[in-house]
Amino acid sequence: MRSGGCPAGSGRALRLDPFALPVRYAASDAAADGRVREIELHRERVVVRRSVSGMRMALNMPLAAFAGIGLRLSAEQAAVILAHHDPNLALPLFVSDQPDDVTAEWRRWGAVLGLPLLIEDGEGWCDPFGRLGAVRIAAVRPRRRRRGPLKRRRPSILFRRARGRLTPETPVYRGEAEIIARD
Repeated sequence: MRSGGCPAGSGRALRLDPFALPVRYAASDAAADGRVREIELHRERVVVRRSVSGMRMALNMPLAAFAGIGLRLSAEQAAVILAHHDPNLALPLFVSDQPDDVTAEWRRWGAVLGLPLLIEDGEGWCDPFGRLGAVRIAAVRPRRRRRGPLKRRRPSILFRRARGRLTPETPVYRGEAEIIARD
């Protein structure tokens, strides 16, 4: 169950696999004894174990308690973080000096955990995409029929609705109060 951590030769890199959950790893914590905390990440909950002033504690939180999957970019490194409204509870998921794969990891973690994607700006976490509740709002896409490869091969008159025609066999009800099928 232990996964992730720092690879040999790199003191600041962290790469966890979102498809190998549950995962257990250690992360730095300035307030904890030994400046380290143990994190256990599942698909529906997160357990953070640490010791402060000799008192051991475990925080068991559902994923719904987190704001989303955050992307933090700086001049030195790029990081994907399980963002929380309390900055002390934010958990690193991917940290690297090379920001090549950061957007792919960010989207992958968002898809696996089902949390919204966030970007860190100067004031905190913000949503880069328009949202209405939990639904992402996007620009309206054009109809496929107008731009498809078969557009020139089919006449557009076939897409119009045919007008109804009255024939002598068509029943016309005039002066009726109601039309109801009864036993």
